[in-house]
Amino acid sequence: MMNSDQTLPKLLAKRATENQHDIALRQKDLGIWNEITWGEYFNNSERLAIALEKEFEFKNEETIALIGENRPQWLYSQMATQILGGISVGVYQESLPEQLEYYLNDAKVRIAIVEDQEQVDKLIEIEHRTPLLEHIIFYNEQGMEHYEHPKLVKFNELLEKGESLLRENKNFFRNKTERSLGSENAIIAYSAATTGNPKGAMLTYTNLIAAAQHLDKVDEVNYKDDYLSFLPLAWIHEQILSITIPLIKGSIINFPERPSTVLSDLREIGPHTLLAPPRVYQTLMSNFITRIEGATWFKKKIYNMFKNYGDKVAKSKLNGETLSGMDKFMFKLGDFLIFSAIRDHFGLARIKRAYIAGASLNSEVYYFYHSMGVNLKQTYGGTELAGIAFVQEDDGIQIDSSGKPLPNTEVKIDEDNEIFVRNPAIFAHYLNPEDEKGVSDGWLSLGDCGYIAEDGQLVILDRKEDIIRVVDNEPVYPTAVENKLKVSPYIQEAIIFGKDRPYLTAILNIDMTSVGRWADREQLVYTSYSDLSRNKKIIELISNEVRKLMEDLPSYKKVKRFVILHHQFNADDGELTRTLKVRRKFIKEKYQALIESIYKNEEYIDMSEGNEDFTKEKIELQVIDLESKHEGVA
Repeated sequence: MMNSDQTLPKLLAKRATENQHDIALRQKDLGIWNEITWGEYFNNSERLAIALEKEFEFKNEETIALIGENRPQWLYSQMATQILGGISVGVYQESLPEQLEYYLNDAKVRIAIVEDQEQVDKLIEIEHRTPLLEHIIFYNEQGMEHYEHPKLVKFNELLEKGESLLRENKNFFRNKTERSLGSENAIIAYSAATTGNPKGAMLTYTNLIAAAQHLDKVDEVNYKDDYLSFLPLAWIHEQILSITIPLIKGSIINFPERPSTVLSDLREIGPHTLLAPPRVYQTLMSNFITRIEGATWFKKKIYNMFKNYGDKVAKSKLNGETLSGMDKFMFKLGDFLIFSAIRDHFGLARIKRAYIAGASLNSEVYYFYHSMGVNLKQTYGGTELAGIAFVQEDDGIQIDSSGKPLPNTEVKIDEDNEIFVRNPAIFAHYLNPEDEKGVSDGWLSLGDCGYIAEDGQLVILDRKEDIIRVVDNEPVYPTAVENKLKVSPYIQEAIIFGKDRPYLTAILNIDMTSVGRWADREQLVYTSYSDLSRNKKIIELISNEVRKLMEDLPSYKKVKRFVILHHQFNADDGELTRTLKVRRKFIKEKYQALIESIYKNEEYIDMSEGNEDFTKEKIELQVIDLESKHEGVA
């Protein structure tokens, strides 16, 4: 059970005492996995803490911003901040300068600890608009040799000073933490902000520890279990799995060398737990399907034969269908010959559970992973809930559900089908009082609608504000239709429109990898995403995919017209959040003219205005009308 005075720094100190020489972290560098023990983790955090206090007079309840990729230095910085009674503010490393300006000013940051030259350059660019920022500490010194800015401080120099200071202050940690309580604020976590500016949620140690303990009661993590930390540490879900659970359970956190090496590093580590948004699982599946399509006849024959039995096993687990003894035997044979190798190729050979976080997945993706023996599980939660609050149990996975509430979690549904949750992990309060809404008597709503199924599982329908009413006031839940479209390996993203309209339309993004492979097999010539997405044969390919996927839907749920956008939705352009969630309201406003043109029955739409391509190429998108018998591909 959790003590009222338990904090993350105290858990770290306990872990360092009991398991001083055991591995806590691994960081891959130049192809080599470097190991860091619990003792080193604690020592580096303590050294940094005393240096921050003595060098910069860092005070209790002050904030420190952390900006960078997933690295041990992030963890040292967060622990050091909290040893001093401060509050760490995680900032997404890909944030643009104007976004950084918002975060730093909103959280009143005086000290920022950043990774590298890229982050330093962004902070220097906005220094006149962030008047409270006094010190920029950086830990990757590559390219920084000639920087002489007065605000810059080297991370390693602070560690050296801290080591010296600790010799004269041997009781530093105890003196700083002996009176700290679980009710104190630990971090400010910003919401994904699918609409408006991100809101800062204040989370206490009690919130974070409760969230971790509740999840562990359902999916137990064992000592020295491996976890690959590759999603932003600014995201609350990653905070729980990469920082809090390891401090409680002693699991090992592995940091990839670079974002571009995540898939290869995943294969090398073979973690026991995986956390990823839907797009990651969709991309892995799409890449595999396109590779199988390009395989030899013999390989496809063998795979499809055993896939038949894998599908039966998946349907048995997910739908409760009966499985014969022969089916079980053939699946075990297929697992020995094929599925185990596929799991190993994905880096899922040792996986106990693969969490989906941030949004839902279509049923076909579930069947794909479960047919290969991967325990893919939907979750539901959010920043204000300190991460995951609902998860599917291993023996009760329902495709359409988000699982059952974690221990000590209550849920209720109001007359408008809005979901309300209450548990000990719910955040303390928002950073800004004007954001205080949606919480009443401890009950929190994240703005989603749904219902509780007969077996007690939560079923999410969609965000309340996104529900579309069409013919006879029938509700259409955009996410369900969008997920249906994204079953195709050739469609990466789909956004549905139709509120106050006679029918549904969509803007699509193609999957560059899958479509590119198809194009190569067809010997199509292209130079860019824009070029490929507007190719006649690609438009025909996607048209056939959409038409096929819409066949079994009732008429009012079918997409009647769509366009393939000439560029991918991007977080830097504000179209996605940093955790790859679609910012639906922003996209609707940005592409309002395009949407209007789709409904005007225009065959082609000129998108050249605002095109920043130096070639000044004329960009024209074709509107595909699925109900026209002559929607020729031009």
